[in-house]
Amino acid sequence: MKKEKFTITGMTCSACSARVEKAVKKVEGTQDVSVNLLTNSMQLKYDEAKTNPTAIIKAVVDAGYGAAVKGASAAKAAAVQEDPVKKNIAEMKHRLIWSVIFLIPTLYISMHGLFFKLFGLPVPQIVSQVFDGPENAITFAFSQFLLVLPIMYLNRRYYIAGFRNLFHGAPNMDSLVGMGSMAAALFGAFAIFRVGWGFGHNDMALVAEYSTNLYFESAGMIVTLITVGKYLEARAKGQTSKALEKLMDLAPKQATVVRGGAEKVVPVEQLVAGDEIVVRPGERIPADGVVLSGTTSIDESAITGEPIPVEKQQGDKVTSATINKQGFIHFRADRVGQDTTISQIIRLVDEASASKAPIARTADKIAGVFVPAVITIAVIAGGIWLAMGASVEFAFSIAICILVISCPCALGLATPVAIMVGTGKGAENGILIKSGEALETAQSVDTVVMDKTGTITEGRPEVTDVTAVGMTEQELLSIAAGLEQGSEHPLAEAVLNYAQAKGAAPKKMTDFAALFGRGVKAQADGHTYYAGNAKLMAENKIDFTAYESHLAALSDDGCTPLIFAEDDHVIGILAAADVEKPTSKEAIARFKEMGIDVVMLTGDNARTAEAIRRRMGIPKVIAGVLPENKAEHIKKLQAEGHRVAMIGDGINDAPALAQADLGMAIGAGTDVAIESADAVLMKSDLLDAVSAIRLSKAVLRNIKENLFWALIYNVICIPLAAGILYPAFGIKLSPVIGAAAMSMSSVCVVMNALRLRFFKTEHSASVIPADKTAAAVSSDKEKAAAPAASEQNAKKEEIKMEKTLTIKGMMCAHCQKHVHDALAKMDGVTDVTVDLEGGKADVKATHDIAEADFRKVIEDAGYELVG
Repeated sequence: MKKEKFTITGMTCSACSARVEKAVKKVEGTQDVSVNLLTNSMQLKYDEAKTNPTAIIKAVVDAGYGAAVKGASAAKAAAVQEDPVKKNIAEMKHRLIWSVIFLIPTLYISMHGLFFKLFGLPVPQIVSQVFDGPENAITFAFSQFLLVLPIMYLNRRYYIAGFRNLFHGAPNMDSLVGMGSMAAALFGAFAIFRVGWGFGHNDMALVAEYSTNLYFESAGMIVTLITVGKYLEARAKGQTSKALEKLMDLAPKQATVVRGGAEKVVPVEQLVAGDEIVVRPGERIPADGVVLSGTTSIDESAITGEPIPVEKQQGDKVTSATINKQGFIHFRADRVGQDTTISQIIRLVDEASASKAPIARTADKIAGVFVPAVITIAVIAGGIWLAMGASVEFAFSIAICILVISCPCALGLATPVAIMVGTGKGAENGILIKSGEALETAQSVDTVVMDKTGTITEGRPEVTDVTAVGMTEQELLSIAAGLEQGSEHPLAEAVLNYAQAKGAAPKKMTDFAALFGRGVKAQADGHTYYAGNAKLMAENKIDFTAYESHLAALSDDGCTPLIFAEDDHVIGILAAADVEKPTSKEAIARFKEMGIDVVMLTGDNARTAEAIRRRMGIPKVIAGVLPENKAEHIKKLQAEGHRVAMIGDGINDAPALAQADLGMAIGAGTDVAIESADAVLMKSDLLDAVSAIRLSKAVLRNIKENLFWALIYNVICIPLAAGILYPAFGIKLSPVIGAAAMSMSSVCVVMNALRLRFFKTEHSASVIPADKTAAAVSSDKEKAAAPAASEQNAKKEEIKMEKTLTIKGMMCAHCQKHVHDALAKMDGVTDVTVDLEGGKADVKATHDIAEADFRKVIEDAGYELVG
């Protein structure tokens, strides 16, 4: 069986994608046919002995659509696809603008009298002279006819696609739009004919009757309103290819290989397995391989999502697209080109996106029954009146009236208006939902899978436990800061930040030395100081056996312990960990209250993952998962019948985000993860994921209510338009009343959708605290808490300045972090709290700081201090 991908053109709704899929499945030898409306693509497997791409394309064309084989690689094809997508968005915007330009005068000419009666809007004398009164009936009608023709031409695709699908026996929303608009226009043309007949036969009653029964403005308004929704949908579709572009940007474009004893820079496409490659500090690894010589630390966060660089030496494996931080290495390439890890992730993102099943829109399903039902009713009603002896004109007017009164304005608005209000409400609360499909999908989620680092946790190490031996905590922190200030390791940064927060000045040291894979050492006041792991202590014959149980307890709690020693004895232990976000535990509890299963999926080790699971109350954890395998775990859950949401922030999460029924990216995460996801949580808060699912349920409930209002109008008005009350009561539905009813139906839909603006997120004032905080997490937390409290009290006494700064320009969690870090580094600052929504920062310091100093720091960070 051969696997092939096709580009499909001409699809506009889920009924279209379903029709294409159904047509291709009928071709002998095809399997696993999956059509994706969002990416306008199809992938399938087929038996080359039974069929071929030509036969498959023919089946698609016969169904009324276009198809072509994707001749390039998945990643390249996806990137190439961007141009036609942009072209489609630009064309739709052009069509919408000109439709509105022609619609406004059409509406004014047809309804200026109504505007005067309802709102008292004055009518210019020239307008009254040209358009008002029976004597101007032809001018009044024909001017509207001329203005609506460009609108109908600009939006001709609705008529072409709608009637084509109707004739193929698969009517969709385009069929509903096309028929409603065309029926209104035909009735208007018929009315012009009758007005002309009235003038020719001096029948002014006929002229007055038909000159007030025009529907040209409805014909133009229908297609214009639908185009608004289609334009917004097309813009969402345009984002799908960006993730692949950014993934491809991560892969280095060239590599330095050793050939013939000399270094040579070549494009990565020319690499072959077995090539020997050298990588200098700051460069990305161009292939997967094994280190032959050299030592370094490599930032693998782009692939694994883990924030701490990994030490590498001879025999260790290196991965493509990761960054060499410090040393010079010489490695052998084992996997190159399409076989590298980054290329596999690109392929997985593309395939998962293409295989995602389209969302079946409720309105399209209704349209599939509604359109033929309306046509049938119109034909039957007209035939019955003819059989009862009515005139051909009366019967024809009844049939046309049914089609006009069945205008799909409200039905067409039912879904997009609710979705637009819902996505707007989400954006107000920092929940960016990229499409209506994502909003619809979220309400059916029964399983939430979440990454650990940067999602449940903060994504950076912080000091969580301090144990001083034979000295005060302040003295230990001073020594620790002195040792670590020469290191770029994230754990060193965590120690320095903690020491600064505690007001401990770094002890001056000399002869600093980084000991690869073990730690650091330095000299001060005739003593040798060490900071590192148990291996470093053992090498220098420093006895730490008395602290082994404490070290084990810290490790069990998911912390990384650092042992500090002076000469030949231990002077203290600091533990650092990637601490949980304050709201993570509450969010997990909320998910469980909603009956949603929670799974943590992480590349971290099982020991750390289990510690997080215990503290957060997570029912299930899957640890040690390679980046390329995360999507497989999502597929497995889907195969078991679950509707899965994935929450993540790293590049390694991108395939899983694309594979999941709903992908939610943390706003502080990588651009690739954000582009791969269906929704973005800009506050990087898991409680917003809970709110996103609740919002989805509210929107879907609202859509069903909207469909009720849209359909109840037709249920009542179609029988009236058919003249059901005429024989007994002489009541025939007036077009004016029909137009008012149609408008009221649309008003009801819009007003009902606007109720979604009152939706509230569930951020509570009191957050369920995590069992582990940055103050203490180990089994000795009570012991550490007392001195920490006294330190805090002492610090409060030292604070001499508290100031609130108003900052302009912060837009997201990245901005919030930049401002926080910039202010925290100022001399004397002890505490910084940044309010992203309020645009403010509260600063505490041990001495007065001039506003000019604050302004310089804020402006250097790229923002503006107001006031």
